[in-house]
Amino acid sequence: MVETRIVKDSISREELRELARELYGDIIKAVVDVGQGILGVGGELHVDIQSQLIEKENSRGEDTWGINLYLEKSGEDFIEFDSMINLKPVLGNKTRGVGDIGIQNKIVEIVTKIVK
Repeated sequence: MVETRIVKDSISREELRELARELYGDIIKAVVDVGQGILGVGGELHVDIQSQLIEKENSRGEDTWGINLYLEKSGEDFIEFDSMINLKPVLGNKTRGVGDIGIQNKIVEIVTKIVK
């Protein structure tokens, strides 16, 4: 089973690379809890990471957003807002992306704070 790690303070790009090597090389799946400002990384599917956050950190589904981190890229190319868990029609998000710019900005802020 691929390791999923919940990060509350910080994680280095090198640690992310180690986790990413298990599955996707230089890309790692992550889920951001915008309510608590924490990040789940690793794992095969965003939904598995989301489940860990819900079970271990009492995250709420409406606060969790799936992203992909491209570890060899920087700036706007570092984060891709694309995940099946982002389909939240009740919240008005009807795509795999993150349509709300405010939520996108919060995700970027949390990832920037945590990933060193």
